Amino acid sequence: MTDNAVTIRTKQFLRNPLLNRRQCTVEILHPGLASVSKKDIREKLAKLYKVKETDSVVPYGFKVAFGGGRSSGFALIYDSVADAKALDKHARLTRLGVAEKITKKGRKGIKEAKNRGKKTRGLGRRIARKKAKRAAE
Repeated sequence: MTDNAVTIRTKQFLRNPLLNRRQCTVEILHPGLASVSKKDIREKLAKLYKVKETDSVVPYGFKVAFGGGRSSGFALIYDSVADAKALDKHARLTRLGVAEKITKKGRKGIKEAKNRGKKTRGLGRRIARKKAKRAAE
């Protein structure tokens, strides 16, 4: 990416003290380019607003205007990375590489385990729990 080819403008800038962030709409002019990567947008916004950590800048919702050359979206600039992790959507942070993806058990597996557990009674239930705990380790 060439720096002189891309221009970033922020509009509707708002300081949100309750969520420890600044929020704005971002307009990007990029003639000759299809679009601009979020990584580049994060770096430019961090430089523009003198943010130390680029991980605390969260751009999202970008749409390229018909005919190209211009995009618009939103950006959240948190006071710190800890605030971003605590307050922003986990999926958005996962896409940016700030947070790690949560792996969950499948719905069917949970239900089958529940029904298997219903079949054991008395002392067998405690032994089954102990075996399951050891298998998980």
